[in-house]
Amino acid sequence: MTIGVALHHQDPIDTVVDLAREAHRAGLRSAWFGQTFSYDSPMLAAIVGRDVPGLQVGTAAIPVFGRHPLIVAGQAQTAQAATAGRYHLGLALGTKHLTETGFGIPYERPVARLREFLTALRPLLETGSADFHGELLTATTPLPASVPGDQPPVPVLVAAMGPQALRVSGQLADGILPLLAGPRALADHIVPAVTAAAEAAGRPAPRIVAFVPGVVTADVEAVRQAATETLSFYERFPSYQRVIELSGGTRAADIAVIGDEDAVAAEVRRYREAGATEVVFTATDLGGDADRRRTWKLLGELAAG
Repeated sequence: MTIGVALHHQDPIDTVVDLAREAHRAGLRSAWFGQTFSYDSPMLAAIVGRDVPGLQVGTAAIPVFGRHPLIVAGQAQTAQAATAGRYHLGLALGTKHLTETGFGIPYERPVARLREFLTALRPLLETGSADFHGELLTATTPLPASVPGDQPPVPVLVAAMGPQALRVSGQLADGILPLLAGPRALADHIVPAVTAAAEAAGRPAPRIVAFVPGVVTADVEAVRQAATETLSFYERFPSYQRVIELSGGTRAADIAVIGDEDAVAAEVRRYREAGATEVVFTATDLGGDADRRRTWKLLGELAAG
C-alpha cells in the first residue's frame, strides 16, 4: 500500500521542502498540499517535487468554484512537467461559505459544475485541446493547451464522499480523496458507490486515497484533545457531518487514529481492508515534532512492508 502525508501549507516554502525531504527519507511515498487562499497548491507541489526527486506530490484539493478548467489544466501540466510525471491533481466541490464569501459568486449546482469541469478538463490534460460548451462553463482551445515533454497525463482525483459526487467521480475521474471517512464509511458506502460508477462507465477501478488524521504518541489524551479542537472546523459542513456519522463517530476527532505503533498500524490495515488503495496521514504534528517523527517512521515501515 502507498502511504503518504499531508504537509502543513502555512509554513515557509523552505520549511515545507525540508519536511518533504524528511518524509521521503522516512520512507513515505507521497506528500499532499491543501488549497486555501494562500499558497497556490500546484506550484507548491511542483517546487517540492522538483527539490525532492522520487517523491510523489499532489493537490488535495482545488475547489471547482472560482477556477476554470483551462487555468487548472495549465497549472497541473506545469507541475507534472516540473516533477517528471509525479504530480496528482485533486479537485473538490468546495463549500458554500468559502465560495460565496471569498469569491462573491453563488454556490449553485455544485455536482453539475463538477461534472462539467471534469468533462472539459480530461481532454485538456490528455490531448491539450478542448471544445466544451456546457450549461455552466465553456472551455475551448483557440491555442494549444499542452505542455512540452513526454510526461504522462495528470491523474485527476476528487474529494468526493456524497452519492452524487461519487457517481460523477467514478464516471470521469481516476479516483477519490475522502477525508474523515473511517473504514466503515469506506467499506459500506464510499468504495462500492464509486467503484460501481467506474465499472458502469467502463473505466478502471478507481484509486481510493483515504486522508486520515493520525499520530503515534504516548500521550493519547492530550493529542486527542488537540485533535478535537483542530478538527472541529470540519464539523460545520454537512458533507463531513454525514461521513463522520457513517463512520460511527459524532465528532471529527472520533475518526482520528491516535495511539502507539501497534494501534496505528492496526488502523492502517483496517483502511486497506475497507478498500483504500492509498492512505495519507494528516495532522501528524498535533503532538509535536517528536511524535511526528515517530509517526512518519512507522508509516515508512508500513509502506516498505
